[in-house]
Amino acid sequence: MSLFCRAACHASIVIILLIMYFLIFQNWPENSNTHVSEVEQQLRSTISHPALLHNTCQCPKGSVMLKDYVPKEQYGELVKRRTQEFSKHKTRTTSVLSRLLFALPNSPLQYPIQGFTVRPLTPALIPGLGLYAGKRSSYKVHLNVAKGVLTTTNLTEGATVEGNGKRVLTIESRSLVQLNKLLANVSYTSTVYHIHTGDLVSFQFEKHEAFFTIVIQQPRLPVLYDMGRDVSAHVTIVTKTFLRYTQLNVLLKSIRHFYSNIKVIVADDSFKPQNITGDGILHYIMPPAQGWFAGRNLAVSQVTTKYFLWVDDDFEFTENTKIEKLVEVMEANPELDVVGGSVQGNQFYFSLLYNEGDEDGGCLHVKSNNKFHSLPGYPSCFLVSGVVNFFLARTDSTRKVGFDPKLQRVAHSEFFMDGLGSLLVATCQHVSIAHQAPKNDNIQKQYSQFRHPPQSDVNFKLQLYFFKNNLKCYVRT
Repeated sequence: MSLFCRAACHASIVIILLIMYFLIFQNWPENSNTHVSEVEQQLRSTISHPALLHNTCQCPKGSVMLKDYVPKEQYGELVKRRTQEFSKHKTRTTSVLSRLLFALPNSPLQYPIQGFTVRPLTPALIPGLGLYAGKRSSYKVHLNVAKGVLTTTNLTEGATVEGNGKRVLTIESRSLVQLNKLLANVSYTSTVYHIHTGDLVSFQFEKHEAFFTIVIQQPRLPVLYDMGRDVSAHVTIVTKTFLRYTQLNVLLKSIRHFYSNIKVIVADDSFKPQNITGDGILHYIMPPAQGWFAGRNLAVSQVTTKYFLWVDDDFEFTENTKIEKLVEVMEANPELDVVGGSVQGNQFYFSLLYNEGDEDGGCLHVKSNNKFHSLPGYPSCFLVSGVVNFFLARTDSTRKVGFDPKLQRVAHSEFFMDGLGSLLVATCQHVSIAHQAPKNDNIQKQYSQFRHPPQSDVNFKLQLYFFKNNLKCYVRT
C-alpha cells in the first residue's frame, strides 16, 4: 500500500469517528437521560452481581482443615457461638465506609469523593457540592443522609429549600448560580455519637443519582515519646525466661558489654525463681509456667520507651548487634511497626495471605521466606508479614495487638497473625544476634519437656485458629 493511500485511509477513519462522536454526544446533558438510565441499570446490576459480593475462599491442597480438630460433639454449638462472635466483630469493624461505590458516567453532579471527615455531633460544611447542567427553567436537587441532618444558609428569593435541619434536604431554584451558592453552604451534622463510623449521602438531580461517604471520626490524642539523645532513651530490651538462668546470665552480660546503661526487663515464670540483679535490670516474677505469651505481655506492659527490642533468653549480643541501626530504619520509616534482624545468620521471615471467606470461615496461607519488596532507602530490608524472634517493635502498636496468653508454649506466628492489617513489618539483614549453643544438662532436659508440647497442645492451637481467627483452613509452605 502506498504512503498516499495509507494517509487517505487514516483520514477517512478520523472523519468517521468525528461524525460518530457528534451524533452520540451532542447535547448530552439534555437528551441522553434514556441512555444514562440504561448505563445506570447495567452498573447497578454489575454492583449487585453475586460474584462480586460473595467472598468465598478455596483451601489449597495440603491445607489443615481446622474443623477436623474440633471435637464432633462440640462442633455444632461452637460454630453457632463463632458465627455470633464474628457477626459482632463485623459490626465493630465495618460501616458504610466499607461499601463499594461506583461513579456513574457523565454525571452533572459534583461532590467530594475522599477526605471529608467530621467530628461526631459537630456541624461541618460539605465541600465541593455543585451542579453542572444545561439550560432549564428550574433546577431541583435532593440530598439524603441516614445518621445526621443537613442544613443550608443564605436563603434568597427565587429559591425554595425544604427539609432544613432534617435528613432529606431539597433545594430548587430558577437560577443555576443561585442553586450552587446554596449547595456551597450545605452543612452536615451527625446525630449519632460514634468514635469511628460514616454516613452515606445520596445526591440526586433528575434521573442522576450519586453516592458519597462522610467519615465521622473522633480525633485521637497523639501518644508521643521523648526520644532523648542516647539509645537507652529510645529502646528497652525485653525477654522472657523459664528455668534457663545460665543462658539468661550470658545474655545479660553480653548486653552490658555493648550497652552499659540500657534498661532490660525480664519476665520470669520459673518454678524456683533465682535473684537477678544489676543496674537497669527489672525482674518480674510470675506464677509458675504461665507461658510464652503471658510473659511477653507482662514484659511489654512495663516498657516506657518508644521502642522495645525483643530477644530470647538464650541469645547473645555481638559486635553486629547494633540496636541503633534498627532504630534508624524505624525512624526513617515512621509507618513501620516491627523490624526484625537475623539470628545466627538466619532471618526467618514469612508472608501471610488471608482471604476472609464467607460464613464457613477464611483461608490463611503462611508462606515461609516470602517477602513483598525492599524498603525504600534500605536495600537489605524487605517488607514481610512476620519475622524471627529478634525484632525491634513500636511499643504502642504492639500493645494494641498484644500476645494471646492462651498460647503458653510454642507460639510466635500467632502474634503476627493477630497483627495482620495492623502492623507493618520489615526484616533487615544488616543487624544480627548470636544464639547460644544448647546446654546438655538436667535443666535443659527439664526445659525441653515444656518447650516441645504434646499433640494436645497443637490441637488446641488449631482449635483457636478455628474460633478466634474464624478460619476454615490454614496451610504453611
